[in-house]
Amino acid sequence: MASESQAPRTGWIGTGRMGFVLAARLLDAGTPLAVYNRTRAKAEPLAARGAVVVDSVRDLAGCDVVFTMVAASDDFAEVTLGEHGLLAGPPSPGVIVDCSTVDAEVSATVRAAAAKLGTALLAAPISGNPKVVAAGRASLALSGPEDVYRRVEPLLTTLGSSVTYVGDGEAARLVKLAHNVFLGVVAQSLAEITVLAEKYGVSRAAFLEFLNSSVMGSPFTRYKAPALVHLDFTPTFTTTMLRKDLDLGLAAARGAEVPMPVAAAVHQLVQAAVGAGHGGVDFAALLLEEARAAGLALEQEDTPVDDGLAGRNSP
Repeated sequence: MASESQAPRTGWIGTGRMGFVLAARLLDAGTPLAVYNRTRAKAEPLAARGAVVVDSVRDLAGCDVVFTMVAASDDFAEVTLGEHGLLAGPPSPGVIVDCSTVDAEVSATVRAAAAKLGTALLAAPISGNPKVVAAGRASLALSGPEDVYRRVEPLLTTLGSSVTYVGDGEAARLVKLAHNVFLGVVAQSLAEITVLAEKYGVSRAAFLEFLNSSVMGSPFTRYKAPALVHLDFTPTFTTTMLRKDLDLGLAAARGAEVPMPVAAAVHQLVQAAVGAGHGGVDFAALLLEEARAAGLALEQEDTPVDDGLAGRNSP
């Protein structure tokens, strides 16, 4: 790591929907950043914010800290353990901070390989979609060596409104999986009660405004309300990605002999939504399958809806 008087040399891998806005927050806070993305064109707009766009993962291997934000476990393994990965070394980074939602076993394998090279791995999965991140409302769960976490904490707090250290090893992976299982359960329940209200003649806008103003409302139900009212399923987190996290969460539950009957039922409903062609859109499209099953034809409502995220919170 760089000395305390110097900014750490920082790299970023993965500028998809989430990675782009997270990297942008670091840049907007004045962090010098080198960025790699498999499709270079997706990273190049960050150059206008001051990023240096590099051509390969290995170009970041000499950084003090490298963040990774990739889609799946295989991608994380490739950018770390692959032939041209960060750990193909030497050199290798001082710290890898992985913000992805990946399998704990893959993460543990990467952690062990990194340790042999003197590289620390911090698991830092994030709660929040790109709009939430841009508004400064994201939350991070963090696990790994606590002393390393304390050294990079200033970078982590730039990414979101809260960072919670949950323990050593892969603890943060389990925390994020539990979070996303709950996300699926809440999303399905929200779809069900919204369809129920509309079937009895209550507009979605009116019902959700009441819900969000009550003790049962939450930042999640508030920022999902516009999608449900306007039937705008532009992806923030796709139904397929939600299915992946339910797969991982239920596998973890089986490994610990923890019954999860509600989550298992939701998994099948999410699978049905994917099978019906909603895999590539936002998981709020669970509403569409719930309405179909109820024999309800949905129409867009033009009512303006507050998502609770007005105004960007700059780092």
